[in-house]
Amino acid sequence: MSIFEQHESNVRSYSRRWPVVFSRATGSRLHTEDGRSWLDFFAGAGSLNYGHNNPVLKRALLDYIGNDGVTHALDMFTTARHDLLETLVEVVLQPRGLDHKVIFPGPGGANAVEAALKLARTITGRSEVVHFTNSFHGATLGALAVTGNPAHRRSAGVPLTGATPVPFDGQEGQSRPEYLARLLANPGSGLDRPAAVIVETVQAEGGVNVASTEWLRALADLCRQHEVLLIVDDIQAGCGRTGPFFSFEDAGIVPDMICLSKSIGGYGLPLALTLVRPELDVWRPGAHSGTFRGVNPAFVTATAALSAYWRDDALEKSTRARGEWIANALQDIVRPHAGLGLPTRGRGLVHGLVVGEGVADQVADEAFTRGLLVETAGPRDEVVKLLPPLTASDAELAEGLAILEQSLRAVAERTA
Repeated sequence: MSIFEQHESNVRSYSRRWPVVFSRATGSRLHTEDGRSWLDFFAGAGSLNYGHNNPVLKRALLDYIGNDGVTHALDMFTTARHDLLETLVEVVLQPRGLDHKVIFPGPGGANAVEAALKLARTITGRSEVVHFTNSFHGATLGALAVTGNPAHRRSAGVPLTGATPVPFDGQEGQSRPEYLARLLANPGSGLDRPAAVIVETVQAEGGVNVASTEWLRALADLCRQHEVLLIVDDIQAGCGRTGPFFSFEDAGIVPDMICLSKSIGGYGLPLALTLVRPELDVWRPGAHSGTFRGVNPAFVTATAALSAYWRDDALEKSTRARGEWIANALQDIVRPHAGLGLPTRGRGLVHGLVVGEGVADQVADEAFTRGLLVETAGPRDEVVKLLPPLTASDAELAEGLAILEQSLRAVAERTA
């Protein structure tokens, strides 16, 4: 029995799928202590959009630490915080016509979501929040309440209240937010006017379900009509994963609040931000707090990532183009198995291959034996999800797709 099995909690998950000990990571690859290598199409569940140990970000981090830069500062002013805010405004917000204020809610994505929910309820005086089928917003209690995934909800241990699920785009026979519109318009529906609606434009954990731009616009219009705040959870789909920096940009909407984490820190260090329109910044000092809301090394790598990759549109164009290439390649991969009705879906460099409950696990396991890390997604783990680093080379993307094709073929032959 290894030290992990002997002393670590049963709650561990990814290490069960990949029972090896990783010791090094560079770019798009992870290396084990015994010298083996895996191509990483998992990318820290979307936390490593710029790859492992990105040299530009690593240099900035090493310089900061080498100069005895402040590591921990809660919400005290530091040069690292100043530089991040200045760069975020200059490189991301102002070019997109956004004037949102920045909340540092804590180190993880669930913290960003909790802050948004808490602030929305404070502003409106209402408690209900609408979320969508197959959504995932985090594992803390407030985030779990607005999460549709049953496996995560069961872990709460208490009733999850203050949230109402409605169909996501294309689910439950709905193509527009008509069901929600009827609930809000009907005084006898039983739905109190909510404080907010929280949505992912791409439900990555939910099975790579992609909302159309028309659906997102209709949802934003509906929220505005009923004076309901719109929260976009861009934790996994943001920071360029779908092409533009924010995943909602193509829809032309402006959310009231935006939740960011994962790749906003650039290097894989813990960082989360909740962006809110200025008039919504009504908190008194200290109304939302957290010991690790000022991890300055993450500010440094976040600033370096924004400066290196978002001062022009090169990465966006690359991600869009290569996303289309992957979409076409996946269609070629599933074509020999057309009788099984295997759909694919995605945007930019997040894609899903819908192979069915139980089968997705087999495909992911086969991929692991061939040197590729992919995870599964969806309410029944029926989707093989691809999240390669945005900085992966064309050759690495082709290599990963070839392994995926071999893995799918192996499973199909075994189950024929």
